[in-house]
Amino acid sequence: MLLADDNAHMRTIVSAVLKSIGVKHLREASNGAEALAILRDWPADVAMVDFRMEPIDGVEFTRLVRTAKDSTNTFLPIIMLTGYADRTRVIEARDAGVTELIVKPVTAQAVIARLNAVIFHPRPFIRTEAYFGPDRRRSAGAEYHGPERRSETKKPATE
Repeated sequence: MLLADDNAHMRTIVSAVLKSIGVKHLREASNGAEALAILRDWPADVAMVDFRMEPIDGVEFTRLVRTAKDSTNTFLPIIMLTGYADRTRVIEARDAGVTELIVKPVTAQAVIARLNAVIFHPRPFIRTEAYFGPDRRRSAGAEYHGPERRSETKKPATE
């Protein structure tokens, strides 16, 4: 696990939760730039990053992991921690390629749920002209008929 948050107290809380559920290999960073440097030398399986950090925030970190030519793992599951749950911030994180989101205050239950989601129920990755990352659609809406409509994988049972 890679944990990046500019708040040392938040890193302490989240790392305690991670260690309590058995995470043995954990690296910490105080911002997105440090986190990117860690990823160059250390292959994390999952990253947890704060939304707001300087000089590189969690959104920019995610964009760089997903699209930079020197990225070591463009498919890295990224869980964003944020105190900003308004719709525009959630959409910004989603559109950057964040895999899951945890709204602060962080609970052990939320950390475990998001880790379970990225490990046991990974979403397929999508590449379009403007986006690369986990499929942003949680379900194939029957009302959507656009050019990038997800194909039906399950056929309804016939009677």
